[in-house]
Amino acid sequence: MDYRELGATGVLIPEVGLGAWEYRGGIPPLQRGIDLGASLIDTAEIYGTEEVVGEAIAGRREHVFLATKVSGDHLKYDQVLRAADASLRRLRTEVIDLYQVHWPNPRVPIADTMRAMETLADAGKVRFIGVSNFTPAELQEAQSCLSRHAIVANQIEYSLLHRRIEADLPFYQRHHITVIAYSPLARGDLFSSRPRRGLDLLRAVAQESGRTVAQVALNWCLSRPGVVTIPKTDHLARVDELCGASGWRLSPEQVATLDRAFS
Repeated sequence: MDYRELGATGVLIPEVGLGAWEYRGGIPPLQRGIDLGASLIDTAEIYGTEEVVGEAIAGRREHVFLATKVSGDHLKYDQVLRAADASLRRLRTEVIDLYQVHWPNPRVPIADTMRAMETLADAGKVRFIGVSNFTPAELQEAQSCLSRHAIVANQIEYSLLHRRIEADLPFYQRHHITVIAYSPLARGDLFSSRPRRGLDLLRAVAQESGRTVAQVALNWCLSRPGVVTIPKTDHLARVDELCGASGWRLSPEQVATLDRAFS
């Protein structure tokens, strides 16, 4: 597994982690991922999977970079503090490595939310602050409300089929903000058997590389500086495949082929 720096923190996280949105796989796939170096485990209070993540990391906590999120419906100051404590209990841990605001809520002043996030960081309950589904402008506004900590990551949907954020990638690189790509396999849409030019070329690149379609799709995301991925699988056997997306690189020509095919 290859690693990338989280923001400008000096902390390295795996470029392929595991997401727990709509996760139903139980403990073994998560533990297998940790064993293979996919030690970034991402969940959220609204996913209903913090408990199983807590069970999976029990006895392995020191080997895991644990990320979770506060709901966009719980962003008032006291709500954030209560949500964090509840997540800590469900996760069976004393600290959340990356605590993220799940989505912006215009009905709540962002200053209230960020004040709570900073309180949690100052108290040692949270190591790093992140956001999710924020635009660059929303992220900058949130950052302006912090006085002692920096936002180090934005979790955004990104895949060959969902490339809307690409125009913003230079902003994140310039400000040392890691992009955590969720749904990097486009929720399974990359595995359609229906003829389609982009998918046909994706399969051709996979065959040429001696890799699977999933590995190529993830590696394509990783061709972008500052991006890490959190695919999800419920199946133990498939964890090895997903982790196999790291440790090698598509050629520049292959990346360009996929860029054009899914433009």
